[in-house]
Amino acid sequence: MDLKQYFKKINDTEETINEQYPLIVSLETTDGGKAGVVVEVSRREAAKALAENRAVLADEQQTKAYFEREAARRKTAEKADLSRRLQIAIISDSDVRNAALAMEKVEEPKGSR
Repeated sequence: MDLKQYFKKINDTEETINEQYPLIVSLETTDGGKAGVVVEVSRREAAKALAENRAVLADEQQTKAYFEREAARRKTAEKADLSRRLQIAIISDSDVRNAALAMEKVEEPKGSR
């Protein structure tokens, strides 16, 4: 393939893509490309994949499913992060009473009155 034609095809395809970061769905390729993988890429990368017949633009259903999956992953990651930062201390009633008694026994510093 002539390089001028190749890059013209990529540029023409890029102009037809409306989104800044479109979703594309991979196609099976002879070099081991896996079909059905949805990814979000730049407009230029999408145009290149489309021009090389390695992918197609995702339809509405695929787009909706992708963003729902990503939201679920984000929520799971946030919960995991929160659980790593959350610390719980379990104390007994006697420990609370002892701490309260110790607070009452603390004398006021001299000269505070």
